[in-house]
This record gives sequence, C-alpha cells and structure tokens, in this order.
Amino acid sequence: MFSRALLSGQHARSVVSLGTRATATSVSSNAASQTQGDNPPEWRRPVRLQEPGKVRMGFIPEEWFQFFYKKTGVTGPYTFAVTLSTYMFSKEIFVCEHEFYNGLSLAILCIAAVKLTGPKLAAYLDKEIDEYENLWNKSRQDYKDSIINCIEGEKKAQKSMEGQLLLIVAKRENVALQLEADYRRRLMTAYNDVKRRLDFQVEKLNIEKRITQKNLAEWVVAKVQASITPDQEKQNIDKCISDLAAMAKA
Repeated sequence: MFSRALLSGQHARSVVSLGTRATATSVSSNAASQTQGDNPPEWRRPVRLQEPGKVRMGFIPEEWFQFFYKKTGVTGPYTFAVTLSTYMFSKEIFVCEHEFYNGLSLAILCIAAVKLTGPKLAAYLDKEIDEYENLWNKSRQDYKDSIINCIEGEKKAQKSMEGQLLLIVAKRENVALQLEADYRRRLMTAYNDVKRRLDFQVEKLNIEKRITQKNLAEWVVAKVQASITPDQEKQNIDKCISDLAAMAKA
C-alpha cells in the first residue's frame, strides 16, 4: 500500500514538475508574443485588485486546481494531496507531534477569526483605502482644476489684452477727435477775430464816409446860404407861397 502511495506520489511530483515546466513555457511564450506580437509593450499603471484571488479550503489557490484539471481531471488535486500526505506520514517525513496539534488548533482559530472578523476588518480596511484613494484623487483633481482655472484665467487675460488694444485704439481716436475739435475751435476763434477786425474796418470806413458826406452837405448848404442875398430869399419865399396857393386851388 505504501509502495503504491509512493508510486502515486512520485507520479504526482512528475506531473507537478511537468506542469510547472509547461506553465513556465507558456508564460515565456506569452511574454514573447506580447513583446513581438501585435500588442507592443507599453507602460501601464498598475491596478489594485478589488477582490482577492479565489481559493479553496481557505488557503489553496484556485489556479492549482485548474492546473491539475488540465492534466488529471477533477479528482487529480485531491488524489495528489492524499497521496502526498500518505507518503509523508508513512515515511515519517512529517511527524504528528504535539506542535502539529497546536498548529492545527491555531489554524482552526485563525480560520474562525478570518471567517468571523474577516469581512468586518476587510470592509474597514477597504473603507480606509477608499478614503485614502479618494483623498489622493481629490488632491489630483483639485490640482487639475487649478491648472484648468489658470488656463481659463490666461485665456481671459489674453482676451482682456485684446480689449486693451481696442481700448488703446479707441483712446487714440478720441484724442484725434479732441485735437480736431480744438483745431476747429482755434480756426473759429481766428475767423471771429479776423471778422471782428474786418467789421471794425468796414464800420470805420462807413463812419468816415458818413462824416465826410455830412460835412460836405453842411459845407455846400453853408456856401449856398452864404451865396443867397436877402432879395433872392424874399423872391423864393414869394414864389413858394404862390406855388402853394396854386396847388391849393388845383
């Protein structure tokens, strides 16, 4: 019976070694296909697993069972475990002394602690990790928002600079209009001054002409009056009276 267990254990070890080689060969071929295939290697950010890997019996990874399924079927891993245990116990490679039972008790206590307090502790740790991750994401998002705000502020500053250029052009036009208005005001002032002086000269000439005419008329009248004798004046008065009488009869 022990020889059969030994043979089965050796067979299982050979199967494990072959499987390990096959796995290493497949991993190396997959790595080579990734480096030389259609998908070139590139740096990728590592992603934290949300859930732990699947296990059986509390500590055996599911991948080990899947490895045996391809070679020996469903009962392969259990047969290998029983055979290896029988071989180790029969050859006293693994001796069941008092420490073994202490370890078995400790394992039972650990499993019970994991089953009872594991979900609560995992939820608490997940919450802490989520808060820590949210804090980092928030700080990164805040930094991104600050950069975006700086970019928007720079765009607004550029637009305001364009508005400042337009404002400068408008101010230049206003200054040009003010200069034009002051130029026209000065032209009007010069025009009014010249017009006033010309009007003064015209009025002076008119006054001089009127005074000349008045003096000339008075001089002529004085000369005429001086040339009329009293007899001529009497004759003129009589003639005027006769003319008035004739006009009255008519």
